[in-house]
Amino acid sequence: MSNETIRVLYVNGTERDVQSISERLLKFEGARFEIIWQQSAEKAITFLEQQNAIDVIVTEDVLEGMNGVEFMNKLKDLKYDIPIVFLTTIKDVSFAVEVMRMGVKDYLLKEDVVTHVFPQTLLRVVEKGHLKQEQDKLEIKRKRLETMQEIVVGISDKISEPLEDMNKIVSTLEQNALPEKAVKYLKLIKDNVERMQLKLEKLRNLKEDKTVKYIRDIKMIDLS
Repeated sequence: MSNETIRVLYVNGTERDVQSISERLLKFEGARFEIIWQQSAEKAITFLEQQNAIDVIVTEDVLEGMNGVEFMNKLKDLKYDIPIVFLTTIKDVSFAVEVMRMGVKDYLLKEDVVTHVFPQTLLRVVEKGHLKQEQDKLEIKRKRLETMQEIVVGISDKISEPLEDMNKIVSTLEQNALPEKAVKYLKLIKDNVERMQLKLEKLRNLKEDKTVKYIRDIKMIDLS
């Protein structure tokens, strides 16, 4: 994480506050931060609609137009899965509990912005977010693999029996004196049947959901 730049969308109405947190984050040696400043929640939403390459959103309770709580609700409605750190001057535990229940990943008092707590909080929130994304991807792969295995089990018996019968027929025909061309055709059939049996066996024993590009945007299961 220390080698990557963390993009922070900071929603705040004053340039002085932006300068203050920029200076604080610049001094932090644990990570590099890039601050993208938007003066209002409405402008922040417009920005997010244009690009979504943001690692964490920092917002405050008091904003021009839409307030911080309304902004968070709007982000939730728009299905943005970006971690949020909420800044406030309200020293009220019940208010902190309320915003955390709304999905905020961390809650800080405005006075903490000038301390080491602020950059450490951002870094921790982003790292947790990345970990969750990786866990979600692994869970999707696991479910895909289970589904594929269920499908293979369901059709393998229906496919295996005809393939075995085909092999027996080819073996029986090979025992006869046949023209060279017929022998080549039989070998081709036998090779293809064996190839299909091998692929089917690999599908039955598939342990990893791995795909490779096939044609254009089409992907296929990698059985290599």
